[in-house]
Amino acid sequence: MSKLVIASIGPASSVQDAGRPGSQRYGLVPSGAMDRLALAAANTLVGNQLFAAGVEIGPFGAALTARGGAVRIALSGAARNADIAGRAIAIDTSATLSDGETLTLGFARGGAFTYLAIEGGIAGEPDFGSLAVNARAGLGSPYPRPLQNGDELQTAKASSAAEQRIEQPAASDAPIRIVWGPQDDEFAEDSRKLFVDSEWKISATSDRMGYRLDGPVIKHLNGHNIVSDGTVNGSVQIPGNGQPIVLMPDRGTTGGYPKIATVISADFGRFAQTPAGRAFRFKAVSIAEAQAAARQFADLLRTLPDRLRAIESFDLNIKALQDANVAGHAVSAVDATTWQVASPADVSGPD
Repeated sequence: MSKLVIASIGPASSVQDAGRPGSQRYGLVPSGAMDRLALAAANTLVGNQLFAAGVEIGPFGAALTARGGAVRIALSGAARNADIAGRAIAIDTSATLSDGETLTLGFARGGAFTYLAIEGGIAGEPDFGSLAVNARAGLGSPYPRPLQNGDELQTAKASSAAEQRIEQPAASDAPIRIVWGPQDDEFAEDSRKLFVDSEWKISATSDRMGYRLDGPVIKHLNGHNIVSDGTVNGSVQIPGNGQPIVLMPDRGTTGGYPKIATVISADFGRFAQTPAGRAFRFKAVSIAEAQAAARQFADLLRTLPDRLRAIESFDLNIKALQDANVAGHAVSAVDATTWQVASPADVSGPD
């Protein structure tokens, strides 16, 4: 087998897959990828099952070295500078590391998490059917904690498959859609209006358990304690201080604060990718609209293999790659027709 050895990695980076659906009834937190679409896209690029375990890389950089043979990888999610032994690669493409070569990743731009999929998956022993890491519960494999320098990820040796890119939907800065409830009746109409009419930012104190929101105070009608009931990804709790907390994959299975709203599943990954400090808004939609969006998201996941494209053979324009990383999905460094590079006359300045 081959392996990826972690030379350096920042916090908030761990092995994640689809999590442990169905386990919450037993009091076991589900965990899993913050952005399921990005994980699925990366896995599609290397021929894995959509939600095979990959590396969820947080906002900081990382470096991983192939040992014991070549390793084929793919990246998707938040844009960042990436290179293999000095050769620049783009997000939403696959690439192969030869034995001894290092993949180097810079800081995330315009998002929070980038997903690294490895052809053949990551070897590990499932805990309750999943490799997904939950550090608080001590669950996950091959390491039941965030990844650290020196960790080794065992995988299959790279195949000779051609490298590919994947066409993702255009990035959106539309409001994050929510449905009201289940305890929206614990808040007056003006409080609910304040929630959707206000600008919010994610606090730097947020983590995989919950995203704390900075913004106006949302007041309760009857106090902030309720009988604990079940939570889901995207539950928006309002604690005693009136500052919302959006529950994430490592949340508690139950909660005793009123939940004014729930982020719809189709927008959850986009919400999870919102960087700390970036302003955004919520928009209330009906249950029927949320269900339609969920069906569209499921269709997108199902058709990801249809979005694969060959990487054209050409000399990669480094300026175009930089533009692609900055612009995210708007520009592709491996599709010359999308390049937006200034001509020499544009950058030469006045005579």
